Amino acid sequence: MAITGNVIGIDFDGTVVTHEYPHMGEDAGATEVLKELVENKNRLVLITMRSGRLLEKAKQWFAERNIPLWAINTNPDQKRWTESPKVYANLYIDDSALGCPLKVVDNCSRPVADWVKIREQLVRDGYLDE
Repeated sequence: MAITGNVIGIDFDGTVVTHEYPHMGEDAGATEVLKELVENKNRLVLITMRSGRLLEKAKQWFAERNIPLWAINTNPDQKRWTESPKVYANLYIDDSALGCPLKVVDNCSRPVADWVKIREQLVRDGYLDE
């Protein structure tokens, strides 16, 4: 049985979608894994440098795929115990994080998160069932 109820911080450009900033990249393979995380009662926090119109496009990306975000660039629960601006999460998935599995995508200037390997790690670490 998967560990549930975690707060999972998710980067956007290069992690959820390919690097095309300020444009919208293609799905990096994240959709199904993110849906699985939500189905397992985990709460997703979008952590992104996007703002204004570009942030709205990122939010729209999630909405179009029926992936609910619990919060954006904040963890509402942490306000009661810290004033720190750093988003608290049990787990962070970010292509810039040391150890995040990456893959090369044709016509993309930088590697992106490899969601097949990320899912394998999530299963191994108990966040998702096989």
